[in-house]
Amino acid sequence: MRSLEQIKDWPVRHAGAGVVTPAGTVTAGATDRVFPLASVTKPLVAYAVLVAVEEGAIELDQPVDLPAAPPGATVRHLLAHTSGIAFDTTAVLAQPGAKRIYSSAGFDVLAEFVTEQTGIAFDEYLRDAVFEPLGMRNSTLAGSAGHGARSTVDDLLLFAAELLNPRLLSAPTHREASTVQFPGCGGVLPGYGSQRPNDWGLGFEIRDAKSPHWTGSANSPRTYGHFGQSGTFLWVDPEIEVACVALADENFGDWARAAWPVFSDGVIEEVTRG
Repeated sequence: MRSLEQIKDWPVRHAGAGVVTPAGTVTAGATDRVFPLASVTKPLVAYAVLVAVEEGAIELDQPVDLPAAPPGATVRHLLAHTSGIAFDTTAVLAQPGAKRIYSSAGFDVLAEFVTEQTGIAFDEYLRDAVFEPLGMRNSTLAGSAGHGARSTVDDLLLFAAELLNPRLLSAPTHREASTVQFPGCGGVLPGYGSQRPNDWGLGFEIRDAKSPHWTGSANSPRTYGHFGQSGTFLWVDPEIEVACVALADENFGDWARAAWPVFSDGVIEEVTRG
């Protein structure tokens, strides 16, 4: 795909990208290079948490009875960034369900809760629940469940293919994960300012009508995914059955705000044009 060659013009040292469609997978660049994912960690962690839900180890609306969790906060609240926990500490800024406060610390609380309920260290649970079943051999989690994963384009494309055609989760759970939770909640989308509403599913940001945004103008409102401050993103557009991954070694900034939407629009134009 010619659109993927845009990564050669990005102001980065190394980059890789790929697209998954019903016709197959196409890649460009450094697809086997391991990159820090930053917040693209969160969809992977969320998927493992949802596997734990389906296994019966935890429940979505189960209160997270840990000292770091606000009273009344559930697994669902934490996955949807409505627990009230601050971005990088467990300080409580709001009542659960009242506001969309993007929280990396909240995902660490989730990981701790899964570990408590299963007796399995979360990095091992993520490996066994997601990485190994999908064949993601070069993916690891070290440190924070909010931003500590490392992976490759090749591995994340396997995850993207799973999101397009889920095998590890049931269709209802997958549908709920990519559907707006706590509709109407406003909040700050990191890097893009206040968004009202600031819609999220369960671990996935949902595009809807957000503007500005890191996906393309051609992406449908149902597009969901995540981007990371390390220069990474993953999106899935169920309307056209396309998923896209790009990883780079330059931190998110003005270059990404300018390049990523153009890149995504190019991918969509090329795929839909056939």
